[in-house]
Amino acid sequence: MEAVQTYNRRNRINAQKFALWAAMASIMMMFGAFTSAYIVKQASGNWLEFSLPQAFYFSTGVILISSVLLHYSYVSFKSGMERRYRQFLVMSFVAGVLFLILQYLGWTDLFDRGVDMKGNVSGSFLYLITGVHALHVIGGLAALTVAMIHAFALKFTVTQKRINRFELVLHYWHFVDVLWIYLFLFLMFKK
Repeated sequence: MEAVQTYNRRNRINAQKFALWAAMASIMMMFGAFTSAYIVKQASGNWLEFSLPQAFYFSTGVILISSVLLHYSYVSFKSGMERRYRQFLVMSFVAGVLFLILQYLGWTDLFDRGVDMKGNVSGSFLYLITGVHALHVIGGLAALTVAMIHAFALKFTVTQKRINRFELVLHYWHFVDVLWIYLFLFLMFKK
């Protein structure tokens, strides 16, 4: 009987991870709709051509670094390396904030070049796509903030519950990273 209960517990779908993956699937569909609308509207003509701001290139590298740092934090946590776990977690958060700052600098650069939301629909699409992504990054930073509170306020113990909680943050952060790379490449090649 005990073996059956252990089997059932091990093979149950984690409800929180399932909800996260369902939410990420809906977010992907939303950005798929945004990029599809971008392509359709661009094909109709009257499209302002402009290069992406340099800050977007830097922000791409920063969000990749942030994702790698968070992964190192997760590995350090599972390995029982408390100090490294906390350091990498904080560094990942700081890189996430830097990503948002670089996005803002990119938007101000575009605005200074005359690409705004009122002039041409191409600018509106760029601000919409990058702005909605930035909102999802802010959500990820909120999750990282909770993870840092746990890292510094709770006694350091590696439990399955805490691993699962960390994995939720990790999966979401990797998701916004991959999503940005897709959006950045899309915007870079669809000018």
